[in-house]
Amino acid sequence: MRMYDIIKKKRDGEELNTAEIDFFIKGYTDGSIPDYQASALIMAIFFSGMTARETTDLTLAMARSGEMMDLSLIDGETVDKHSTGGVGDKTTLIVAPIVAALGCKVAKMSGRGLGHTGGTVDKLESIPGFKVELSPERFLKQVNEIGICVIGQSGNLTPADKKLYALRDVTACIESIPLIASSVMSKKLAGGSQHIVLDVKCGSGAFIKDLEDAKELAVAMVKIGDMAGRKTNAVITNMDIPLGYYIGNTLEVIEAIEILKGEGCKDLKELCFVLASLMYSSCKGIDLNSARKEVEEVVLTGKALLKFKEMVKAQGGDVSVIDDVSKFEESLHRYEIKAPRDGYISRMNAEQIGIASVVLGAGREKKDDPIDYKAGIVLVKKTGDYVNKGEPIAILFTDLKDKIAEAEKLYINALKFSASKPKKQSLIYKIVRSISE
Repeated sequence: MRMYDIIKKKRDGEELNTAEIDFFIKGYTDGSIPDYQASALIMAIFFSGMTARETTDLTLAMARSGEMMDLSLIDGETVDKHSTGGVGDKTTLIVAPIVAALGCKVAKMSGRGLGHTGGTVDKLESIPGFKVELSPERFLKQVNEIGICVIGQSGNLTPADKKLYALRDVTACIESIPLIASSVMSKKLAGGSQHIVLDVKCGSGAFIKDLEDAKELAVAMVKIGDMAGRKTNAVITNMDIPLGYYIGNTLEVIEAIEILKGEGCKDLKELCFVLASLMYSSCKGIDLNSARKEVEEVVLTGKALLKFKEMVKAQGGDVSVIDDVSKFEESLHRYEIKAPRDGYISRMNAEQIGIASVVLGAGREKKDDPIDYKAGIVLVKKTGDYVNKGEPIAILFTDLKDKIAEAEKLYINALKFSASKPKKQSLIYKIVRSISE
């Protein structure tokens, strides 16, 4: 088998077979296939696309290129949740303890933030003492004992995906549905869970800006999961507006605690309840309405918050900050952004607001950049709210006093104002269900 023939076949719009896809992934991972040939095939896929079967084969080959988590020692149904990335997205901190409190087993590996999107691992590490690097044995033991463990991704999880993503990034081949779908789902399949729920973000703060593209991606990923024997559901959600009111690692943990107490932002709470209901429904084989009632109940009774505290304690975190969030360390500087004019906020560019939080120190531009857990933004007003000139619309938190002016400019420029109230935006655009539902 020659790489030349595989490239030519896909260049001409033909369908690759399983052996050809396996040959490519194995060869590119071990270095026997050079970057220039891999780039040529990636470009051919970008233009010619892939069938559902090809995309599933690519995903499985990438998943098997490194470690595959074996969750067979976990007693019970395992469920995983993944977000394609957004601003203020702290849903894992909320939905994972909810479904664990309901008896599902959440054995989850999460990533760090990069660019304008935050990472679950960074948020958890903002809790003093919290450990995200655990041995496989301790990881599985914790899931069996308390039903939940969230750790950082393994260093050898889907090495083919890491190499291909870097190549796509420098060859202008990021925006390909088969390549995005296989990248996301290879990590989910390697993670080992039986049930997968995907939060596909769409809008200015998301990787996918167009709703039709988001629908196509969601359908592609659900098909991959189903074809790979994992019950997979997807929710397409709005990321034209930051999720919740808090952006930044410590700040988002605080907001997650509010939701677990049954308080906080209504939109964030609603999305978390939808995601948790899908996860619980899939695990237990019950209808969504019944699942929703139990999700709400486990929050109202305080069991979900208790489960979150169990996880924090089990992973070495200081539980006292969960009981009293004023114990979290605070930024040196707190600055109010004032409305530049009267009117309704008609639009927010969530990506630019996410970049403003990075400027303050809450995120990283490069993989190894340090971050300030305390830094971030609290939104006072959001899309649809009326503001008077000079009224506070956001609060910046940072230790970097010289970055406040830059972040304020970014934030103000991310807003559009109008004299009339804008039409209320949908929070959830569509739910794509597993074919086995």
